[in-house]
Amino acid sequence: MEVTASSGRYREACEQARATGRRVGFVPTMGALHQGHGRLLKQARAECGFVAMSIFVNPLQFSEAEDLEGYPRKLERDKAVAGSLGCDLFFGPSVGEMYPNGELQVTVDPGPLGGRLEGRSRPGHFRGVLTAVAKLLNLTGPCRAYFGEKDAQQLALVKLMVREMDIPVEVVGCPTVREIDGLALSSRNELLSLEQRRSAPVLFEALSDAVTLARRGERQADVLRAEMARRIGAEPRARLDYVTVVDDETWEEVALIERQARALVAASFGPVRLIDSLVLPWDARSNVQNTDGS
Repeated sequence: MEVTASSGRYREACEQARATGRRVGFVPTMGALHQGHGRLLKQARAECGFVAMSIFVNPLQFSEAEDLEGYPRKLERDKAVAGSLGCDLFFGPSVGEMYPNGELQVTVDPGPLGGRLEGRSRPGHFRGVLTAVAKLLNLTGPCRAYFGEKDAQQLALVKLMVREMDIPVEVVGCPTVREIDGLALSSRNELLSLEQRRSAPVLFEALSDAVTLARRGERQADVLRAEMARRIGAEPRARLDYVTVVDDETWEEVALIERQARALVAASFGPVRLIDSLVLPWDARSNVQNTDGS
C-alpha cells in the first residue's frame, strides 16, 4: 500500500491506475476506522482493480459548538487496517494540503435539503462536507466512490451534487453495519461512557418499532413519528433532537407512506450526538426487506 499526504501524488497515482485499465474505487473517511469502513473497503476491493482511501478530519464541517479537537484520530492504526483490507493507496492530507490558501472563498451550497434535519441541527455542516467531498472526488478523478447508508442525508446530498454538477463519479451506498444490539457503527461511539453506550441502542429500537408498524400496515407517518419519539423519550440518558419520516427519493417529509420512505432519528447521549435511519416497508402485501438488513 502506498501512503501519501500529497494531493499531487494522490491524483497522479489514481491517473496511473486508470491508465493501466483499472477501475478506481474510492473510500473517503475521517478515520478512526471500524467495521463499517471495512465494509466499504471490502466492497470497493471486490468491484474495483485499484482501491484508494482518504482520511481527512475536515474542519469545515464542524460548528463552533462541536469539538473538532476531540474527534478520534488513530492515523497509524488506520493505515494498518486499510492495508490489511486491500487498500492500494492511502491519502492522509493535512488541513494545509487540502486548503492551502486558508479560509475558502468558494464552497459548495448544499441547497434546500442541506438546510433540513441534520442541516438545521448543524448549520453549515453539509456545506463543509460537500466542499471537502467535491475536492476529494476531483483529486481522485473518474471512479466509484463508496459511502455508508448510516449517514443517509449526506449520501443523498453527495449523489445530488454528483448528478447536478456532472462529476464523473458513480456513488455507491453501502448498508449500515451494526453492533449485535443494533447500534449503528460510528467513530463517535467510542466517546460514549459505559452508561451512555448501554442506552444508545434505543435509536435502533425506535426505528425498528416504526418498521414493525409499517410492516403491519400503518401508513400514517405521524403515528410512526409519535412511536419513535415515545420510545426515545422514555430513555433518560437520551436527549431527542428529531424523529421524522421522509420520502426516500425526494427527502420531503411525508404524511402518508405511499412509496418507499425512510425513518430517521437523532439524539444526544451526554455530549455525543448520534443519528440513524431505516427504510420503511411500504407495500404490506410484499416481503419488503430493509436495506439495512433488518
